[in-house]
Amino acid sequence: MNLEQARFNMIEQQIRPWNVLDVSVLSLLSAVRREDFVPAQHQSLAFVDMEIPLAGGQNMLAPRVEARVLQELAVRKHEDVLEVGAGSGYMAALLAHRGRQVTTLDIVPELVAFARDNLSRNGVTNVDVVEASGAQGWGDGLYDVICVSGSVPAVPEALLKQLKVGGRLSIFVGGAPVMEAQLITRISNTEYQTRNLFETYVTPLVGIPVPSQFRF
Repeated sequence: MNLEQARFNMIEQQIRPWNVLDVSVLSLLSAVRREDFVPAQHQSLAFVDMEIPLAGGQNMLAPRVEARVLQELAVRKHEDVLEVGAGSGYMAALLAHRGRQVTTLDIVPELVAFARDNLSRNGVTNVDVVEASGAQGWGDGLYDVICVSGSVPAVPEALLKQLKVGGRLSIFVGGAPVMEAQLITRISNTEYQTRNLFETYVTPLVGIPVPSQFRF
């Protein structure tokens, strides 16, 4: 396989047509080697428009979904990021290149080890990989950006409360066969603004209970 041609085709044929036109995002997708984060047995699928199987019944998001979420979150260099669902560590690597510090959580021990190894081998030093569930938030801190890299039945209120004012949460909400990708922005201490981005299907996060629906 010609990796660079495959990467170019992924960007031009999958990602650009999905309204991912931010030059900085496209450049980052060219620079961060997606194939380095794919399980060895699925290397041939690194640039294919599909989810890639991971340990614990989880999956890497499809490339166009990763890219669109990255663009919509618009992470800035001074911002701290929480990711729920570390997976292979690829999304954390993308977020880390744009933000100040990333904390990524996963409940599957094999994925925690896999993500740590992938990030270390690729020289990404501003990511902490933690074995934990993020269903009810994480710690006591507030974040500029929260990225949920799996689907949930409803938006957990605990995650909303961990957004700083002006902070953004990306999340996939609903059940099969179709879920809504949402970008939620905290506009004040008590107000949130939700924008529906696109419909898709994303593998549910492991160990996520059905939370009470937060009402705006």
